[in-house]
Amino acid sequence: MRYPASEKLEIIRLVEESHLSARLTLAKLGIPRTTFYRWYDRFLQRGEAGLQDQSPRPKHVWNRIPDAVRRKVVKLALKETELSPRELAVTFTDRESYFVSEASTYRILKAHDLITVTKVHLTGLKHAAQKTGLVDVLREGNIVHQPFPASDGKALVKKMKASMPTKCASQLPELQ
Repeated sequence: MRYPASEKLEIIRLVEESHLSARLTLAKLGIPRTTFYRWYDRFLQRGEAGLQDQSPRPKHVWNRIPDAVRRKVVKLALKETELSPRELAVTFTDRESYFVSEASTYRILKAHDLITVTKVHLTGLKHAAQKTGLVDVLREGNIVHQPFPASDGKALVKKMKASMPTKCASQLPELQ
């Protein structure tokens, strides 16, 4: 249970003025000794202001990529536009001697709307699908090897477009 600063101060005063020991007084109040002494130390150091509630959340996340590094990743992405997030992560790590994972690079680029979809050429798609039963499908800038039944090419393209984001599917050429 959280106590407001006024109640914490009242508890401190009760313990100080009690004819019982601090341990017994705190036991009767139902306050753990460690909690009381944490309050008391803060009260002695900073006065009543030290008794105010403090946020239990950390002030910073230990593994967050600093903003300066994020800006460098974006700058490199704008300079090296032909690189995929994977290649960009490797290039950045080599040049800057600071490791940034492919996933982090992808999230940074996506936050800055820098993930682009390249056009997929579907020449020989019908033949490849009949031979292997697999098709490379472009999703969010990454090629994914996805199984499809090896039927005719037009039905395959239709299934591909249905499973892709609209932004990607609109860039696929029509199959003759």
